[in-house]
Amino acid sequence: MTQARQPALVRMEKDERGVVRLTLDDPQRFNALGEQMLEALQQALDAIACDASARVVVLAASGKAFCAGHNLKDMAAHPELAYYQQLFARCSRVMLAIQKLAVPVIARVHGIATAAGCQLVAQCDLAVASDQARFATSGIQYGLFCATPSVPLVRNMPAKKAMEMLLTGEFINAAQAMEYGLLNGVVAADRLDAEIERLVQAIVSKPRTAIAMGKALVYRQREMGVEAAYQLAGQTMASNMMDVDAQEGAQAFVQKRAPRWQS
Repeated sequence: MTQARQPALVRMEKDERGVVRLTLDDPQRFNALGEQMLEALQQALDAIACDASARVVVLAASGKAFCAGHNLKDMAAHPELAYYQQLFARCSRVMLAIQKLAVPVIARVHGIATAAGCQLVAQCDLAVASDQARFATSGIQYGLFCATPSVPLVRNMPAKKAMEMLLTGEFINAAQAMEYGLLNGVVAADRLDAEIERLVQAIVSKPRTAIAMGKALVYRQREMGVEAAYQLAGQTMASNMMDVDAQEGAQAFVQKRAPRWQS
């Protein structure tokens, strides 16, 4: 891989396929989402959004934990409403930036993912974890209901399972997270990169335009009533069919050959 310019606290690498690897790199603070980490992550996501050669993002972390959420020491040091409003607004912008990216984002999870760290996993389009990973929305243990983490959590998991995590703050293991819909896969730690690569290869072998249109459609229609969702989905498919790669795919099917994608 060739090393790209690195924002503080986040390492960014991109290979020749357009696979971008973002690594949260503040292991001493368990990759907590403090102001500087959020700013670094936002800068990286903004750069990817402007990169037409990007195809997929793998969000990883260094050290023993994936992400421990917001830093309570920082929060305790600033008992001001304006500070908290700004912090959570910044975090929400990062989460929405992940959803708005035209390319899929895969969380590579090891260790713990707690509070906003669990939110980060839930916000990614796909997520694969080590069988030793653990997850919690632990804010309630400290008197703070994990309100913003609840947004993607209840969109990934059955409501009662999500509420149990939110109300108790208790950990679930990787197998439970898989069962509840938070993860796409759970593997042994030494197989984590191989499983991520399997998903990456499956994605980069498909047309970028179709992937981008499909991702945008899935998140928009989810918030709609069924009639509006079908209308939007139909419009999206019609527009997708006008793309050169969709036309190539149809011709390849008719001619019984492998398609030759242009994006």
